[in-house]
Amino acid sequence: MTAPSTNSLEPATDQITNRVATSGLVSLDLEEHYPAGERILYDLKDNLFMGLILKEKDFRAFLKAHDWAQYAQQHVAVTCTEDAIIPTWAYMLLALHLQPHASTVVFGDLQKLEEQLFETAISKIAIETYRNARVVVKGCSKIPVPTSAYVRIAALLQPVVQSLMFGEPCSTVPLYKKAK
Repeated sequence: MTAPSTNSLEPATDQITNRVATSGLVSLDLEEHYPAGERILYDLKDNLFMGLILKEKDFRAFLKAHDWAQYAQQHVAVTCTEDAIIPTWAYMLLALHLQPHASTVVFGDLQKLEEQLFETAISKIAIETYRNARVVVKGCSKIPVPTSAYVRIAALLQPVVQSLMFGEPCSTVPLYKKAK
């Protein structure tokens, strides 16, 4: 009877396999679509007379004299944090002055700005490239991705993917699986 060989040069029969790498999962990281650029909140409260009203003549003079170039390549949210009645035309006029310089102008706070920026970025994703794929939408990111972005990408992917999951390829939460 011959004893089993203990020669370490023999090929290993138990290889470690990276099942995540061979799973066929496609990862979609919304953080990769994060729009670069500084975010600015323009608050109309600074243009109010005595913190109460917006005087058209003074506002127009301010708009004419203000250095709008300082908003170049920035994303600007326009709002008024004071409890004052601001006519709609004032927001429109402000947007018209910002538009030639700023990358983005939205009405609302910085959260609304982030939501709009991600909505625009998601609309540029080639959804068709995910047709019949098993997609994992990455959940952890270094930057805050608005929940609205996850809702939007799920709605866009659902009609084309084979399955949709959330999390990391090694630990996912199943969300959708196409019926066979």
